[in-house]
Amino acid sequence: MIILVINAGSSSLKFQLYQMTDESVLAKGKVERIGMESAILTYEPEGKQDIREVREILEHTTAIRRVLDMLVHPEFGVLQSAAQIEAVGHRVVHGGESFSSSVRVNEEVKREIKRLFDLAPLHNPAHMLGIQAVEANMPNTPQAVVFDTAFHQTMPETSYLYPIPMVLYKKHKIRRYGFHGMSHAYVSERAASFLGRPLSELKLVTCHIGNGASCAAVLHGQSLDTSMGLTPLEGLMMGTRSGDIDPAIVPFTMGKEDLTLSEVNSMLNKHSGLMAISGISSDMREITQAMEAGDRNATLAFKMYEYRLRKYIGAYAAAMNGIDAIVFTAGVGENSAVLRDAVCRNLTFLGLELDEAANMRRDGGERVITKPGSRVQALVIPTNEELVIARDTHRLIFKSNHVE
Repeated sequence: MIILVINAGSSSLKFQLYQMTDESVLAKGKVERIGMESAILTYEPEGKQDIREVREILEHTTAIRRVLDMLVHPEFGVLQSAAQIEAVGHRVVHGGESFSSSVRVNEEVKREIKRLFDLAPLHNPAHMLGIQAVEANMPNTPQAVVFDTAFHQTMPETSYLYPIPMVLYKKHKIRRYGFHGMSHAYVSERAASFLGRPLSELKLVTCHIGNGASCAAVLHGQSLDTSMGLTPLEGLMMGTRSGDIDPAIVPFTMGKEDLTLSEVNSMLNKHSGLMAISGISSDMREITQAMEAGDRNATLAFKMYEYRLRKYIGAYAAAMNGIDAIVFTAGVGENSAVLRDAVCRNLTFLGLELDEAANMRRDGGERVITKPGSRVQALVIPTNEELVIARDTHRLIFKSNHVE
């Protein structure tokens, strides 16, 4: 079965084409600047020349059509016909309480995703554009949606409820949802396999550390708690997001600086985090370089980032009454040996013993970065959210067709 995986944003669209017999990637790419005359299509077919073109792409339906044109191109294509694509899987950020697992797209599912627009106004409407664009170009191809929040639906009330009037939860579903669920689920399973132990017996803290960042306490294969909340703003310090702050800072700052609600929301989401403290960048690579050059603000930003991450790991070890392993993943988690070193060196009370040589390796791939005698293991596991979407889509569509 050949499956197309789509991650649609408001002005962008990423895609990967999978051959599910061996889970190989036949082609991948992205369309950027959708809605402009100078939209950019990047196309990377396996074993063939990469393509980059600039052309007018004014909406998502045209973007999908152009992607399909490239996939069947006589010279650069990897398919004979778009009809070879047997299913399309989509990433959808927010499933609310409505979806605790991936589902096949139908009219009811689309209505519910639209109803959740208020919970993810920057993401869910864009994902719906992707679904509709596929429908317009491939009306007979089944589609599935995989939710970023679904993995965290196992959290108990003690984890997901906020200590605010219960009427706000009952009327507006204000609660912790968590995000990066596909990544936390994937690396948990891979960590168990790599350690040669059943996931059902493990206590893991998974750290998805990229420009957006979150931790999850994964107890016996299920999410017990996670750092992001109603929105992706809560939790860890991130590239441009503040993470946890005193909520009274919002009205206080609005009054002192005469800011609107929109302006303070923009401040916390786009002008805080590493960028705000360092004054240099939201990119951990640039922060690290500046820190090594002696920049005081970059050093402070790095230390705050590491300290807050380490606090969450410690809190989740307490929440699970123990910990077997810490998993680092995503852009920063996979690539910043300096950050992993700082975190692990400050967790020796857990019995964690860092293997410096293993931590400094730059060849990528799954690996343990602690010494053989370490009571708590630390691992680097590259995430693969697209593969999660492809697998769930394959399972849903195959099962559905098999039943029929």
